[in-house]
Amino acid sequence: MARATDPDAPEAAPRRRLSPRALGLLAAVAVVAYGVDQVTKFLVTTNLEINDVVPLLGEALQLHYVTNPGAAFSLATGFTWILSIVAIGVIVFIVWFAPRIRSLGWATMFGLVLGGAFGNVTDRLSRPPGFGVGHVVDFIQVWGFPAIFNFADVAVVSAMGLFLLLSLRNIGLDGTRGVPEKAVDPSTTSAEKNTSADPAS
Repeated sequence: MARATDPDAPEAAPRRRLSPRALGLLAAVAVVAYGVDQVTKFLVTTNLEINDVVPLLGEALQLHYVTNPGAAFSLATGFTWILSIVAIGVIVFIVWFAPRIRSLGWATMFGLVLGGAFGNVTDRLSRPPGFGVGHVVDFIQVWGFPAIFNFADVAVVSAMGLFLLLSLRNIGLDGTRGVPEKAVDPSTTSAEKNTSADPAS
């Protein structure tokens, strides 16, 4: 026998589906960010010696080849193993979380983080002095900025800027913009229901 359904019972939430567009964009952004990072590092390491400086726009923008055992912008030097583990954890989390993303903006943000994290962790796993403690190649120097960085760092910082923009615009992972619900007085709602149900009204 079919069970009677309560018309006042809340409807079950629709099951969320994967978004091929969002997943495809996330993957494409990650591949492009990773590819640009690795190609530029290859060009720098094969054409420059460590500490070489090549002006691009005078002192405003220079190529300055250095190696960095720390995090982005030469922070946390001496903690390379920990940074490697954290970066791998970030990569695993994004890959696991990606199917829940349906917003193209959030897909771009996570793709930038994924590509940047994978770019720098590749250095830590494959470059001297050894596996897990390899030094990251940095080469972009901007006048007035206190650290030298690379395109992986640019991708991660750009992702943080996009994160702030999406959060300020209140855009959810599903691509919809959240709107605060107005407070409703339960007594008023009940009175309206009773009034509408009264045939004499």
